[in-house]
Amino acid sequence: MRLATAEINLAALAHNLAQVKGFAPNSKVMAVLKANAYGHGLVTIAQHLNNADAFAVARIDEGLALRAGGLTKPIVLLEGFFNKADLPILLANNFQTIIHDEYQLAALEKAKLDAPITCWLKVNTGMHRLGIAPEQFEAFYSRLQKTPNAKNTVNLMTHFSCADDIDNAKTVQQITLFDNLVNGIDQAHCLSNSAGIIAWPSGHGDWVRPGLMLYGVSPMANSIGQQHKLKPVMRLTTRVIAVRDVPANEAVGYGGRWKSDKPTKLAVVAMGYGDGYPRHAKEGTPVIIGKQRYGIVGSVAMDMISVDIGANEHNIKVGDRVTMWGPDLPVEEIALCAGTIPYELLCNITPRVSYEYQR
Repeated sequence: MRLATAEINLAALAHNLAQVKGFAPNSKVMAVLKANAYGHGLVTIAQHLNNADAFAVARIDEGLALRAGGLTKPIVLLEGFFNKADLPILLANNFQTIIHDEYQLAALEKAKLDAPITCWLKVNTGMHRLGIAPEQFEAFYSRLQKTPNAKNTVNLMTHFSCADDIDNAKTVQQITLFDNLVNGIDQAHCLSNSAGIIAWPSGHGDWVRPGLMLYGVSPMANSIGQQHKLKPVMRLTTRVIAVRDVPANEAVGYGGRWKSDKPTKLAVVAMGYGDGYPRHAKEGTPVIIGKQRYGIVGSVAMDMISVDIGANEHNIKVGDRVTMWGPDLPVEEIALCAGTIPYELLCNITPRVSYEYQR
């Protein structure tokens, strides 16, 4: 019997990519696959994104895994390279790199390469994380065009800090600053992450970078993916491994955090923080057994969670399937119950969870 399982719906993935193209019909799509494709399985997800124009990852080892898996599309390293010795690896694997600081640019200029590399110049328009300062743009762009180690096509990029909040004027300010900097330069522009794709059409540019929305999860504050016509790609499931009668006022689980004020039944399910489920999920966080929602009680342990199913529930038995999140129980809702964000839950899935890909 399979216990903790991440069921991955590849038809939903294709649907979400089509939605991206619907939001930004005039932009190419750079599908973001970092962090094991947000916990969904790096290589398999990439293999089923045939209509994406390029892939984006955070680090070189993720790009190498894609190449080893037979993926030939362009791959962009969103953090760029960290050592000059990485440059021959980039060239050999046809990786494209972000340039976001002086170290990277100087290393590229001094390198002895057999052919040029495609570069993306990243400008800090307000995120204040990676990216050159706006006043550095002209000099950096000129140097990239002059070095024989960079292709003449120098793509231009920035990143939004508050695009998930439609009432925040910061995104308009970032778009305006970026547009003023690159005005008149005939190179490809890339600004929008998932939130930018949904909420800020003026920032779509030549390329968009969907991440979270590809997996059917809303990047916008206080909403779920279905509200944006997205379909959740992951259903995290497990099984009931015990059903127990618990008398009134008996403490349950580590620390005795929870007591029922009346006799009840508990379903013990094979899921815990050892599988990536959030340890701090609060009492009452829902799961689905059969077609009914029930709330978890007591402490989330490494391997098990207790669920209060009520004294009169006689149909639940060992082996019954339990949904921890999925299309009928949004991961966004579970994230709220755990005081975190959906990104963290998806990325925290551990290696002992089985993956089942469904077409």
